[in-house]
Amino acid sequence: MQTKKNPGLAAVASFFFSGLGQIYNGEILKGVLLMVIQVINVLLMFVLIGFVTYPLVWVYGIWDAYRSAEKFNQSITD
Repeated sequence: MQTKKNPGLAAVASFFFSGLGQIYNGEILKGVLLMVIQVINVLLMFVLIGFVTYPLVWVYGIWDAYRSAEKFNQSITD
């Protein structure tokens, strides 16, 4: 039996470190990909575009972690 994921915890994990909420949800590849993208975004800050892309990916990661945890919980209760 699979245990439910806490959407709030997934969102908070991604808030503190992009991709961590996805890893908590079991989406390892997506989490690592978000981490790599954020490292690239940090490097892009030297040419200023990173100041736009970093927060966009960060907010997406938080939202996706929360949504994925809810979707996971629905799939195990149905």
